Amino acid sequence: MKICVFGASSRELAQGYYDAAFELGAELARRGHELVFGGGTSGLMGAAARGVTSVGGRLTGVAPRFFDEPGILYEGCTEMIFTETMSERKKTMEDMSDAFVTLPGGIGTFEEFFEALTLKQLGRHAKAMAVLNTLGYYDSMESMLQKAVDERFFPEDGHALYAIFSDCKALLDYVESYKAEPEDVWKEKIFGKYNVK
Repeated sequence: MKICVFGASSRELAQGYYDAAFELGAELARRGHELVFGGGTSGLMGAAARGVTSVGGRLTGVAPRFFDEPGILYEGCTEMIFTETMSERKKTMEDMSDAFVTLPGGIGTFEEFFEALTLKQLGRHAKAMAVLNTLGYYDSMESMLQKAVDERFFPEDGHALYAIFSDCKALLDYVESYKAEPEDVWKEKIFGKYNVK
């Protein structure tokens, strides 16, 4: 399975974030999966990539060509795919992956997670989506999404579109066992409520 991992590129985080990302990468590779990521050598992206490399796993980096500068990209990738734009990069990662895992991150990571979530809600993909909530980082996001449900901005069944974990092994168990609903069920859920034929 090719698992796309979104995460921070920051070099200034608490060590616990890097440790958790490294362990996720190592466990992912130990289970025979391939990492698909943004290609960066720093931050949680780089930590996950080093985790994969530490156990001899495969990893594919996807990065815009303007990132191809010394010290920016992870040199241990099995394959590096270059794109012309950030949008093309994200689309390439989405298309080639079988599942999405979101690590703690900033604005770019939020954008990646919410775009994948939006596409899933609209029935454009039915891939597993999981969030690694290291050190409670995503507690506030969960509160925000619950507020959106309470105020009817987000459907009650929206929480079934993704799952949150504090442990990488439980997260990967979920990804591996995930069964997508058939396309006709998705279409009825999405379009039926709007009377769209």
